[in-house]
Amino acid sequence: MVAKELVVLVDENDNEIGVEEKINAHRKGLLHRAFSIFVFNSKNELLLQKRAADKYHSGGLWSNTCCSHPRPGENLKDAAHRRLQEEMGFDCSLREVFSFLYKKSFDNGLTEHELDHVFFGKFDGIPKINNQEVDDYKLINFSDLRKDVKNNPSQYSFWFRLVLGKVAEKL
Repeated sequence: MVAKELVVLVDENDNEIGVEEKINAHRKGLLHRAFSIFVFNSKNELLLQKRAADKYHSGGLWSNTCCSHPRPGENLKDAAHRRLQEEMGFDCSLREVFSFLYKKSFDNGLTEHELDHVFFGKFDGIPKINNQEVDDYKLINFSDLRKDVKNNPSQYSFWFRLVLGKVAEKL
């Protein structure tokens, strides 16, 4: 039997207020802790992932290198390293750059309501993607990416489009 995946519920100041099963948190739109990782290579190209088509939401869309939720009791940075390895098959140095809060309802009845911590990393190797999580990946120049997101927004995840300007400010 597979254990249910739990997320950490938080208030707007990132204070822990409980835990909830992941899918229930998304059904109820409960605010929970999350992280998003943006990995660049030495040419400052961003490594994007195309989310697996059968993900519980935003399947088949391009997004940042990796994103997920820390487990209850798990250090945020440790969780980021764990998921980067699990999804993309590599690890690298990560630094937290900023956080933001967002809420978005999807057509399938789920709602993302996250306090999302954004990490930047550097990596010049070749990912070994987990096909249960990721359908594809690509490296892209940041200015080309911004043009493509503007011209083809439906190809990118909501939170990625939402945070892209802030990421650009921090580069």
